[in-house]
Amino acid sequence: MQVDADKESGFCFGVQNAVKIAEEALLRGEKVYSLGDIVHNEREIGRLASLGLITITHDQFSSLKNCRVLIRAHGEPPETYLTAERNNIGIIEATCPIVRKLQARIRKTWIRAREESGQVLIYGKPGHAEVKGLIGQTNGEGILISGPGDISRADLSKPVYLFSQTTMGRSDYRNIARLIREGMRENGVTDPDRLLTVNNTICGQVSNREPHLREFAANHDVIIFVSGRESSNGRHLFGVCRSVNPNSYFISSPEEIDASWFIGKSSAGVCGATSTPKWLIGEVYEYILNLGL
Repeated sequence: MQVDADKESGFCFGVQNAVKIAEEALLRGEKVYSLGDIVHNEREIGRLASLGLITITHDQFSSLKNCRVLIRAHGEPPETYLTAERNNIGIIEATCPIVRKLQARIRKTWIRAREESGQVLIYGKPGHAEVKGLIGQTNGEGILISGPGDISRADLSKPVYLFSQTTMGRSDYRNIARLIREGMRENGVTDPDRLLTVNNTICGQVSNREPHLREFAANHDVIIFVSGRESSNGRHLFGVCRSVNPNSYFISSPEEIDASWFIGKSSAGVCGATSTPKWLIGEVYEYILNLGL
């Protein structure tokens, strides 16, 4: 059986950068805390823990003093930095540059929107670390839109500035914008685009993986998708693969592979999420090769 490992799969730039920053600090002998999981992949977290990285919760962070804490790629709200300043905590900044730029855009827009009774809407996943950081730029006044049902929370007769979490799907985001326009018309707004500003804030590196994975999944009999269970990007991209190829399987480690998945198949593709390390994809690839199918 032919086995291919997808060359495009693996960490996105933001996660890769955060892991590199953490590794460099640890190799210098620093004691480093990570505020939340540095990446949504259990195996990678375990690898970094073996190097000395200590993962902490926000409750633990608030009681720390005189130490060094890494801010992961997802970013943090302003309150986190204020706490760090009060407690003499040195920040190791590893927020994804794209997320940092988005945070600044949202804060600037929120200040302007307040002057015209406008609203900042953020399309994203409830409770997601990046979303918390984005909402934090609006002092908690931003309206989180996780689906069509949340649109009613906004006053669609007033100006709306729409942003998206960087890892959301483009088609879903376009649909949310469309529904907002329809809602504005229902509220008597004859020209919705006069009041609605849709900001293109989805990461191209992430969104471009969808069409690539569709093609990759279609070109193999079996797809082994490697991702951490807690990765929202992993669940989304696995869904993309499965929509094209029903013989797609979600695993977090090679031991979860069932050899029966490959019976009667001539090719298998191994791919993963933006939070999946390349070394783990390679490990799964080698495991399948060693099955001798």
